[in-house]
Amino acid sequence: MCRLLGYLGEPILLESILTKPAHSLIVQGYKPQEMQEALINADGFGLGWYHTQKQTAPFSYKNIQPIWNDINLKNLGRYIESNCILGHVRSATPGQAIDISNCQPFNYKNILFIHNGYIDKFRFTLYKLIRDYLEEMPYLLIKGNTDSEHIFALLINEIIEIINSDFQEALQNILMLLTEIARLHKVRFLANTIITDGEQLVASRFAKGAIPPSLYWLKNSPKFPNSVIVASEPLFADNWQKLPEQSIIKVSKNLNLEIYQM
Repeated sequence: MCRLLGYLGEPILLESILTKPAHSLIVQGYKPQEMQEALINADGFGLGWYHTQKQTAPFSYKNIQPIWNDINLKNLGRYIESNCILGHVRSATPGQAIDISNCQPFNYKNILFIHNGYIDKFRFTLYKLIRDYLEEMPYLLIKGNTDSEHIFALLINEIIEIINSDFQEALQNILMLLTEIARLHKVRFLANTIITDGEQLVASRFAKGAIPPSLYWLKNSPKFPNSVIVASEPLFADNWQKLPEQSIIKVSKNLNLEIYQM
């Protein structure tokens, strides 16, 4: 289990959302309040962001250390400014290595992806089934051994088949696929995810055979006007809304927000 953070809106300094909030992602690393199946997130972390002016591939920074031990974050946070930011702190599923290739976000071209959850006994259940479903390119994207990266590969596999890269449709399709094969093989999975291309942000709160982890959204906070934030736990006191179970939230470039019940 992990903790997620996604931001889309006016450009902000990384520190304003990563380190300054009272219940920041750093605090959630060592003192989460709503994490049910682990105690801390000490098995690495990752950040992803986009340049505010240039059309370039997204940037990322990853470390296998706990996020609170990284001495570079303070300086990065004071320097990096972006309109779209993802953050992830990791609590590794037993049997999955603490390795930089397993740290998130995962990336393909202009797409960043993070996942909180797991596929139960992944190596012995859905591992081969997912790999057999993939086309060659998404298959070759996989560098690590996590269920999270295989879900990302499934998503890319679906996106390249959809005109105009409709992330909501692609995410819903792969969640339905996972639900079907998990049902057939009597496996439970949890899939809170965030995917973005720097202009749209789509997230899911979803599970099969279990209660999905917590996920909240907040739009146009006085602290962050003209923005939408998605987070595993509220970062500060405000009018946070809990995303319903088995649902997807889609935030467009102009910050229009839609919730799809599955």
